[in-house]
Amino acid sequence: MNHTPWDFLADFKGKKFEGEWPTLPEVLEITAERYGERRAFTAYAPELVELNYNEVLAKSKMLGQYLHSLGVKKGDRVGVTGKNSPEWGLAYLGILFAGGVVAPMDYGLKDKEIEGLMEMADVDILFCDEEKFDHFKGKKLKSMISLSPKKENYILDINFEGSAKIELPVESDLAAILFTSGTTGVSKGVMLTHANFVSDAYQAQAHMNIFHTDVFYALLPLHHSYSMLAVFIESLCVGSEVVFAKQLAIGQILKDLKQGKVTMFLGVPMLFNKLIKGLMKGIKEKGPIVYGLIRFLMWVSGMIKKYLGVNPGKKMFNGILAKLSLDTNRVCICGGGPLPASTFKMFNQLGIDFVQGYGLTETSPIVALNPKEAYKEESVGKMIPGTETKILDPDENGCGEIALKGSMVMQGYYKNDEATAEVFTEDGFFKTGDVGYLDADNYLYLTGRAKSMIVTEGGKNVFPEEIEDKFQLYDEIEQILIRGYVLDAKMKTEGIEALIYPNQDADDISRDHFQKVIDEVNSELKAFQKIGRFHILDEAMEMTTTKKIKRFKVNVKED
Repeated sequence: MNHTPWDFLADFKGKKFEGEWPTLPEVLEITAERYGERRAFTAYAPELVELNYNEVLAKSKMLGQYLHSLGVKKGDRVGVTGKNSPEWGLAYLGILFAGGVVAPMDYGLKDKEIEGLMEMADVDILFCDEEKFDHFKGKKLKSMISLSPKKENYILDINFEGSAKIELPVESDLAAILFTSGTTGVSKGVMLTHANFVSDAYQAQAHMNIFHTDVFYALLPLHHSYSMLAVFIESLCVGSEVVFAKQLAIGQILKDLKQGKVTMFLGVPMLFNKLIKGLMKGIKEKGPIVYGLIRFLMWVSGMIKKYLGVNPGKKMFNGILAKLSLDTNRVCICGGGPLPASTFKMFNQLGIDFVQGYGLTETSPIVALNPKEAYKEESVGKMIPGTETKILDPDENGCGEIALKGSMVMQGYYKNDEATAEVFTEDGFFKTGDVGYLDADNYLYLTGRAKSMIVTEGGKNVFPEEIEDKFQLYDEIEQILIRGYVLDAKMKTEGIEALIYPNQDADDISRDHFQKVIDEVNSELKAFQKIGRFHILDEAMEMTTTKKIKRFKVNVKED
């Protein structure tokens, strides 16, 4: 009989929960019973905060009672906006224990944009960090609760005594409405239930073992589905510790990783590229002999790991990994975009189990993960259990739009039936807008986004992301965007152009230099993918907080 990471839930069915999956409050109850004294939430800066699972459960229930006393009832939306912190986690859980629905909002947005999201979700109670607190206090909300000790009604100072009978959610009820930042700039509210989140958290573990002894690092913003599920909710499900990072400064990150003895580190491609580049640069400076020897040992280590299933790299390169504060690290997980195969390969050679995944906010978000025991470097992962995958209108190579069905797929867009209808097929599959193919082993490969697809003169489809990925390891380029330009309006054909914002610290950012870079990349591309022209930008392109360029907001003057 096959065992699954969620088999233990059978011991709690009928005692702690009734449905197929427990709700998030029920997950916390179960974890507190299993690992109550284990540390749950930790922050080292600006001051030390440590809470174990028993304390998190008690405080979340108390906050539920407090919110209930303010009028929050089942299904009411309550807003949370702030930096990653234990207080943010308690606010999230407290809302659920009041029977409410969490509306997490990007703290990096302008005040007016947050107001728009609050209005959309009918939010009149807000948990807020110090910088925006006074602004929203002036908006005459029903109640404001501070995530910072520097403002009144600080969440950790609330000590409410109440024992009201609160109607708690069931697994099919909404847990959160997540707002997609979207590279188009148009926000939609993605409705995700308790079952969406919890089923996704457990089913993802079929491809990656997580233990209660693990320590997660919450570096990426928790309002984003990737960090919310893969760090916050995963840790709640297994009893792991979360170390909260309040800033993206490399120095503080390295300090947190070391102090927290982090074992699970999640990041985006840009972060991992910078770490590995910095490390390799340091090794290169030791001279060609040392560099050549280390690269040879890395190659040997990678071969042993890949073909014999043994991981010698962790011991061989412990000193090197310590420089990145990754010597205690067990797994690095990359999401939010495609990673160059070379970066993926180098981390594995150094002894780090590097996992790449794929998903969308609308799918809670994880639908594919590369199992560390059987990874494929070019793939974004193997489809997790509980997922049905269809490739719509595949071309001669089996490439088409990826469509999904499963327990992790959203209920729809909040107050937007038209947008919901657009993304579901008649037989209930969610159309991702991503293009790719599946291999015979159910591993997924991405080739691009359907919406940004370029149709060339020869009628070929080109996906900008595939070309953009080729530039990831060029230090002189800070940002790159590939897009189509009209070659022939009548024939509706497009050429391909690159918009480049240079790294201002690079030695050479002349047009001649970038022409050489373009020529170098073009030499690796198929004839119909080659870049025909490029522009050098004076200003950086606008990005979402997850570091994706707002593709459809970029305008450029002709050179």
